[in-house]
Amino acid sequence: MLQRDYVLEIVGQFVDGVSVALRRAALGEKIGLVETEQQIGDLLELEPQTALALAPDSLVTMMLLSGMGDSVAEYVGYALDRLARLYETAGDEDTAGLRRLQAKAVGESFGCDPSTPPSELAGLDAEVFQTL
Repeated sequence: MLQRDYVLEIVGQFVDGVSVALRRAALGEKIGLVETEQQIGDLLELEPQTALALAPDSLVTMMLLSGMGDSVAEYVGYALDRLARLYETAGDEDTAGLRRLQAKAVGESFGCDPSTPPSELAGLDAEVFQTL
């Protein structure tokens, strides 16, 4: 029960934080990209610079080792997928490609579709990403 409550709490914090960050990034504010990556790192309880520099399979391994991968995978995959779109829009093809591969690896490993927003982020997705 305590672990479930903990997961619900950190997922709620992630949804709030990533919503603000992705909106900023979609408006062209580079800090929004950094903040989104920070939110992913916080959710995974890893340093964002370390977590998001990992090869896709290594990121999945870290998620598995954390014991929370199944609980947060759809959120991580979604955020990585949307970051890929935003980096592509900003002209950073290398980072966009890495984020896309990371999102794909998370989706394949945990059986979720990064292109489909979690229910808590569906409104944000409709608002921000329908045109990207």
